[in-house]
Amino acid sequence: MDSKRNKNAGKHPSYDKLNMSEERRKKKIAYDKKYSASPARKKYRAELNSANRKAGTYGNGDKLDMSHTTTGLKLRTQKSNRKNNGQNGKSTKQK
Repeated sequence: MDSKRNKNAGKHPSYDKLNMSEERRKKKIAYDKKYSASPARKKYRAELNSANRKAGTYGNGDKLDMSHTTTGLKLRTQKSNRKNNGQNGKSTKQK
């Protein structure tokens, strides 16, 4: 039986582009994990999921997502929603 865990976790191609050492990669993954577990980020994700459910797009595979911008919640394609908006791939419109 195969594990359902993501075998590519922590191996994003951008890490290679940034010439991250294995130690730096581990530090980043630990930081990201802690950041994602913070109450503010959990609340933010819950808001987006709730809005997705209200719009009827949560989990139906239509590749639509609520926007991740401060301009309000709008339905957008996942691709346009997650593309690089700012310098060096960092969004300029983060909450």
